[in-house]
Order: sequence, then C-alpha cells, then structure tokens
Amino acid sequence: MSRHTAHTHTGADRTNLYDEITNKIITELAAGRVPWVQPWGTPAAKAPLALPNNASTGRRYSGINVLILWGAVIEHGFPTQSWLTFRQALSLGGNVRKGEHGTTVVYADRFIPDDERKRSQETGEEAQAIPFLKRFTVFNLAQCEGLPEDLAVVAPPPEPGLIEPTVEALIKAIAIDFRIGGNRAFYAPDADYVQVPPPQAYFEAINWHRTALHELGHASGHVSRLNRDLSGSFGSKKYAFEELIAEMNAAFCCASLGIIPTVRHADYIGSWLEVLREDNRAIVRAASQASKAANYLLDFLPEHQKALSETSGERRAA
Repeated sequence: MSRHTAHTHTGADRTNLYDEITNKIITELAAGRVPWVQPWGTPAAKAPLALPNNASTGRRYSGINVLILWGAVIEHGFPTQSWLTFRQALSLGGNVRKGEHGTTVVYADRFIPDDERKRSQETGEEAQAIPFLKRFTVFNLAQCEGLPEDLAVVAPPPEPGLIEPTVEALIKAIAIDFRIGGNRAFYAPDADYVQVPPPQAYFEAINWHRTALHELGHASGHVSRLNRDLSGSFGSKKYAFEELIAEMNAAFCCASLGIIPTVRHADYIGSWLEVLREDNRAIVRAASQASKAANYLLDFLPEHQKALSETSGERRAA
C-alpha cells in the first residue's frame, strides 16, 4: 500500500488481488453496508459527492476503482475525490508527504502464457489471452503538499435545485422508452421499455430519480445497446449479478449528477454475497459493467445540463 511505484503481480498474486478486493466488499455487505452507497450524507463523508478522478489527467476512475477510492475517502476522511500517483505529484511541483500510505487501485490487462502461445503455434489456432489485474498506488490530494493552489480547492456541495432538472433532462434526452405510471418500477427487456411509478408515490421525491436511474441501468444492457445477459430469472445468480450492475450504475450516475445514492434493493444483499463468495472476480466485472452503463446513459445528458452537473456536483482537474 505504501509503495510509490507501479508494480505487476503474476500467478497466484493475481488471484490474491481479486480475493483481496472481493473479501473487502463481502465484509462491507455482510455488515449491512453497501459500499457504493453508504455512508454518503453522513458525517464520515467529508469529500463532495462525485466520481473519483485523477488530478493530473482529469480522467475519472471507473469500475472497481470507484468503490476502492470511495472506500478510502470514507475510511480516512479525505476532503476531496482527486488522486495522484507519486510521480504525478512530483511532476506538478509537489510531493507526497513523508509517511503517507497510498491506496492500491487496479488496471485490467490480458496476457498470453508461454504454453498457450506454444499450443497456438502448433495448432494454428488463435492464442487465448488471460485477463488479470495490475496494481498501482495513488494518493489523495490531502496526502500531498506543494501542489498548485487550484488543486487544493474543494468544490462546494451541489445546489439542491439543480438535481431534479438535470435528471429529468437526461431522461427526456435518452433513447429509451420511459413510461411513468403503475405501482412498481421495472424494465421489460422483450418490449424494451422502463416503467416507474409517479414521483408522488415515493416517500421522498428524490428516490424517484434514483429508481429511474436503476431501471435505465437495466435498459442499457439491451442487445441493441451494451448487450449484457439479461436472461436471468428472479432468484438466479444471473439475476443477482444484473441487479448488482444496475445498483452500482445508479450510484455512479447519482454521484455524477450530485445526488446522494441509496440502495434500491437492500433485500438483494444476501444473493449478492452468494455470487461474490462463489466468484472472486464477480465484483470487478460487475463494477466494470456498471461504469459502462453509467457512461452510456450520461452521454445522453444535454451539454448545458452537463455544465450544470459538473459545477454543482464535481470539480474536475484542469
């Protein structure tokens, strides 16, 4: 965790990295905490609500790294969602404070083992690459010193009045049949439409927007869009996995739009735990798919609404 340079692990270490990430998520879920939702809106969350970003490049982190960095922000009480590598801090004229411990994030890559390469040459078949994770270390801006002044500025909390119009603009602009009515929220894959009860049916109106983003997350997986497997029947592991994707997608969208995310289906925690305990790569794959879904949906946001969202809920590095 405290090493400053990027490093790659091989063999058993790759599996250990998946285990390490998955076990941390399982621990949180088993304790009744949903790491992509809680504890935003509580005193433990000192940073503004946003997706984590790299302060040097301005790029947002995605997939499992969102959960890892959100967890670090909460655990250590960091006041910002912006991060740098050790070398990036130096290149900006600053440095990581002595004694600070970094946070390990991961990068997905693929490689072809020697025996698979040899088999490919002998049979003429295409060599099969194996996915794995590389790990490297980043530091929150609060762990650095000597950086340019503009990087130390923390964005103010979003103005409540900007939240609902932004989400409504996204729903109107999005190329998905969206219907309001009835008494339950769902996505119908065969007919390809989302239906959500009217806002007044919810105890807090803001929950209507969170629910809408969850169901739109399911719709993003349609064969004509991101083409995810939506064939799982209720109670199956496929169903639980898709719910996990939709849940995190909603949280990622909410963070981008300045809305504090909540759990849409807290009763699914048991089935999520079952999926994660059986497959140590499931949380990494689900988070990756959730980022793709959120990016797909947010790309429909009109430009003037994107500007409102960015100034109210997130500070980007120049």
